Amino acid sequence: MGDYFKRFADIELQNRLKESGAILIQGPKSCGKTETAVQAAKSLVRLDTDMETRSLMELDPKSVLKGPVPRLIDEWQEYPQIWNYVRREVDDRKKKGQFILTGSANPEERARLHSGAGRFSIIKMRPMSLFEKKWSSGEVSLAKIMNGGAPSSGQAEFSLETLAEKIIIGGWPGIIGAGSKAALRYVQDYIALIAEVDIDRFGGKRRDPQKLMRLMQSLARNISTEASLSSLAKDTAGNQAQLNNETIAEYLEALERLMVVEPLPAWRAHIRSSDTLRKAPKRHFTDPSIATGILGISPKKLASDLNYFGLLFESLVIRDLRIYAGLHDGKVYHYRDSRDMEADAIIEYPDGKWAAFEVKMGFGAQDEAAKNLLAFAKKIDQEKMGPPAALTIITANGIAIRRKDGVNVVPLSVLTA
Repeated sequence: MGDYFKRFADIELQNRLKESGAILIQGPKSCGKTETAVQAAKSLVRLDTDMETRSLMELDPKSVLKGPVPRLIDEWQEYPQIWNYVRREVDDRKKKGQFILTGSANPEERARLHSGAGRFSIIKMRPMSLFEKKWSSGEVSLAKIMNGGAPSSGQAEFSLETLAEKIIIGGWPGIIGAGSKAALRYVQDYIALIAEVDIDRFGGKRRDPQKLMRLMQSLARNISTEASLSSLAKDTAGNQAQLNNETIAEYLEALERLMVVEPLPAWRAHIRSSDTLRKAPKRHFTDPSIATGILGISPKKLASDLNYFGLLFESLVIRDLRIYAGLHDGKVYHYRDSRDMEADAIIEYPDGKWAAFEVKMGFGAQDEAAKNLLAFAKKIDQEKMGPPAALTIITANGIAIRRKDGVNVVPLSVLTA
């Protein structure tokens, strides 16, 4: 992979090691969890490939915990019982920064026989953001926007095909420097492994790889939308029998536990009208390159379909906002109500501070997006929710500015945490 590219997770990990006895790093396969953990660990053990360790887990699990700290336990979910041994060891040692656990899947909750509350701190990693891949100048920080600061930057310029290539390559650290053709093959192999091998690690039952692929193709076609289980089921039919809602829900759950699919939840806000808030999540993969990989889309083909391109760009923005907001413990949501008033992204911090974002690839749509954001802000009950910290349009090109109406415009390629 070459030189290590610094991640925001590095900062989070160093901070958490000072606060907790054990850190759990969660994230999809190949997003860079182990490499990030190795930067901070003083010793490591791999539960998925080290045969000696696998034997020790059967005979003397506690011995696996011995070694210089922080001790990295990679792919811990291969032996979920290690959770309880780590928890007890943290209790016994009464020291911070003892263990780092990494895993590319969430085991069933019953595998965690005792809560890790007070011992474990959880970091969620995703594939790399544009800034982490050095594709963003970082002239504007999300922290500044959330603190009410006016953004400013030089001209940011991506051609449609260049932006399409960035989406297709994605944020996978294992293919830094690769072109779109190599990236497409990488992601397709990644998807095939998910469908043929990884998906059967849950529930002790065999799942049909072809059915799973049909579902993932449907998710790719419906990316950045609130597609329901029934609409996904209908979309999976093609020339074959459609999947039923129960199968769709079961496969979705498995994909979410593998952290391949990451729905964007609806924001629960107090509003000043009798309109009904919609609760359906928007459908996203952990990286939009999964969608282009499943559908086999080239940069040229993507650039020729601006409607779908816009949905993928929105998913790219959501990925990066999740990474940037996560550094400040922020959560990302979407908003939509019964009158179809919507906001593509809402970031909310633990202290209640919130901001709304619209995603528009084209420069010409900014006035409409700004009007929508201002109307949306008026609809929120600000006596209960507080005023928005910012209203911001995320674009593909242009410069970062604050408009006369107070709405920010920020190209994604100048944004950082």
